[in-house]
Amino acid sequence: MKYLSSFLLATTLTTGTVFAAGSATTPSAPPAAAPQALKAPMMTKCHEGFELKTLANGKHKCVKVKAELTHDQELYAKGYKLAKAGDYEQAIAVLSSVENHDNPDVLNMLGYSNRKAGRIELGISYYAEALALKPDFVLAREYLGEGYVAAGKVDLAKVQLAEIQKICGTDCAEFKDLSKVIDGATL
Repeated sequence: MKYLSSFLLATTLTTGTVFAAGSATTPSAPPAAAPQALKAPMMTKCHEGFELKTLANGKHKCVKVKAELTHDQELYAKGYKLAKAGDYEQAIAVLSSVENHDNPDVLNMLGYSNRKAGRIELGISYYAEALALKPDFVLAREYLGEGYVAAGKVDLAKVQLAEIQKICGTDCAEFKDLSKVIDGATL
């Protein structure tokens, strides 16, 4: 009986289950609160990329941090949509308000908007800036080639077509699109 009492005491301390006196197999109602030593330690830190959230039941959980758009990304997205919708002047105004002036995507869309608005040389200069920062930027090369065609410089457009071919081959959309523009100009 001494060993049974020790077993019951040990079981009660480790599981929080209390057994009724006189019966080693019938558990009584669980205690109202588990002993302090048996509670799980509260989480205070999460791995990088995760943050601690408190759930409705009071427990804590590490959840992945959602990447939020920066102000520049929001402005770029708005400017891009405006440019593609043909509202070039408004697109230029929005894209020009981006704080990071060394963003190749923004420079490319400034080039696109200016070129489409009739300021071909200014557009070409924006494409050149974008390509100085990101030489393998095939979309900027395509748009630069289209700018050269619009300026009557088909030979320079063909140089951009050759660069695009080196980067992504002849099956990529940028190569096909610039080829059509060049072919249309040489007919």
